[in-house]
Amino acid sequence: MAAKPNGHISRIAVIGSGFAGLSAAAYMGKAGYHVDVYEKNQQLGGRARQLITENGYLFDMGPSWYWMPDVFERFFNDFGYTSGDFYELEALDPGFSIVYSENEVLDVPSDYQGIRNLFESIESGSALRLDQFLKEAEFKYKVGMEKLVYKPGLSLTEFADVDLMKGVFKLQVFTSFSKHVKKFFKHPKLVALMEFPVLFLGAMPQDTPALYSLMNYAGLKLGTWYPKGGFSSVIKAMKTVAERQGVNFYFDKPIIDFTIHNRLVSEIGLKNERKPYDGIIAAADYHHIEEKLLGNQYRNYSNAYWDKRVLAPSCLIFYIGVNRRIDKLKHHTLFFDQDLKQHALEIYKQPAWPSKPLFYVCCPSKTETGLAPEGHENLFILMPLAPGLEDGEILREKYFELILGRLEKYTGNPIRKHLDYKKSYCVSDFIADYNSYRGNAYGLANTLMQTANLKPSLKNNKIDNLFYAGQLTVPGPGVPPSIISGNVAAQQLVKYFNH
Repeated sequence: MAAKPNGHISRIAVIGSGFAGLSAAAYMGKAGYHVDVYEKNQQLGGRARQLITENGYLFDMGPSWYWMPDVFERFFNDFGYTSGDFYELEALDPGFSIVYSENEVLDVPSDYQGIRNLFESIESGSALRLDQFLKEAEFKYKVGMEKLVYKPGLSLTEFADVDLMKGVFKLQVFTSFSKHVKKFFKHPKLVALMEFPVLFLGAMPQDTPALYSLMNYAGLKLGTWYPKGGFSSVIKAMKTVAERQGVNFYFDKPIIDFTIHNRLVSEIGLKNERKPYDGIIAAADYHHIEEKLLGNQYRNYSNAYWDKRVLAPSCLIFYIGVNRRIDKLKHHTLFFDQDLKQHALEIYKQPAWPSKPLFYVCCPSKTETGLAPEGHENLFILMPLAPGLEDGEILREKYFELILGRLEKYTGNPIRKHLDYKKSYCVSDFIADYNSYRGNAYGLANTLMQTANLKPSLKNNKIDNLFYAGQLTVPGPGVPPSIISGNVAAQQLVKYFNH
């Protein structure tokens, strides 16, 4: 158990209060350890912080898509709760909309029969092919999300599981996602619809394993949901669960260094004090922990290794308050009115500010009042961007004008004349606020060479009581994988104490 033979209860420090950190802390607390969470910012939640303006707008600063509700439920169930004990979920209908041009909009219904009808109306015979595609994707989701992602990725023997062995070819880890989609669908609208989840979370569709069609199953079969109060409701709920396991939280407390002795971290260094701990879960940026807190002697990977990693995108975000309603927008709207391939190239292959960007608009005030003053609209606009780019004010303004021009044209609404609030967020902000490696927003891209055991290890190989969680280790980018990552790191640390 958590107590040592001398009766001392082992003390754990968790670095970072995003989804991975909250998850790890809750599981360690449940296992009977003394757990302290250290957050460098003044606010809970990491990338899922909230921005509250003086004139009555409430923005989720990061995640806005609630997919894979079963992963959230599994977390709460592990502590004897359901998500409904903390927040209300609303199914969005349409789940999301895709704008191909001013007059061509695809509203993706929340019910599956509606989705089949939509596919059939675009490409004859595609409804049956969608059934087949999603049947395969469901298998990948069941094996991938229930087995594969809960593996720590420390040894190939983890895959000696009968279901995994039988399913390894059906998982299509070595097949290109793009080729897989095009085997089923020919119409560019349907191809774009199926490819969008990997573009925003990973890599070029041709470099992403077909395993990730499990994302299509999540989006089209399990539905798109909205947690009332926004994602901060989920963060607050997870904090409550952690606190009920005895976890303590400390804000505005960046970790400066570690005391390391005999392959163990024995203390963490804060600005004005040092504190003793028996185990560490680093749910902050992996590269930052390695470079700034461990140095060359104790890090797993060299800078040369990190430089070769393929990162998921960074992004340019605008948080905008508008003092009028915008009828034509839905809760989630994806603007695919430019060439998808070109923008993907400018993110992944020839990093540059995009010539004709795609972008995404979230308008949660369509679903929930209280996120904006009455009669106003709350807009979160995101443009995926290559990580590591310069992002000065002039560039941000240029893209604001470009995006708003297209948004105004589409909605028939002079939005810029009705701005009530505006804030931008980009590469340099991700670095300043989250020590994010090269300003990435999502973590490592889901490429073939960065899947499962090929991701940075969740265990430090030179320090026995230090484990990593979050989007730069297993299982990967996105909110559900981060929650799972915290769970897996906690299991490994408990295992270390029990060996």
